[in-house]
Amino acid sequence: MKFQVLAVGKMKDRAQLDLYNDYAKRLAPAPTLKEVAETPDLEKLIERDAYVIVMDERGKNLSSQEIAAALQNAMNAGKSTCQILIGGADGHTDTIRSHANLLLSFGKATWPHMLARIMVLEQMYRAKAILAGHPYHRE
Repeated sequence: MKFQVLAVGKMKDRAQLDLYNDYAKRLAPAPTLKEVAETPDLEKLIERDAYVIVMDERGKNLSSQEIAAALQNAMNAGKSTCQILIGGADGHTDTIRSHANLLLSFGKATWPHMLARIMVLEQMYRAKAILAGHPYHRE
């Protein structure tokens, strides 16, 4: 499965970029990052056949194992692309949320949107490791 991160805003901080790129290199193929100026612009980038994860405070708080299972189910259903949408400071519109196959939250805490990008890639890498039986993830 290939990953695309669709995010509002431009990542500029060198340390954040380096960490993002570190996890991007671990995923094969490397995920694409598409940055837009505003949340409504994300809707134009959603692919009809993709498995769409929308990061949202109202979403499910899943374990890494559950995220891996969701990705496995998507692949079993024939999905080859996973798009992960990260909104801006005001979150997502109802229209964007309606496209989600999975509304996902990283808990009740508020996370900076640039850090969320790194966290998303780490979880996608961890999910792939879980599915491959790689020892990166420990229970």
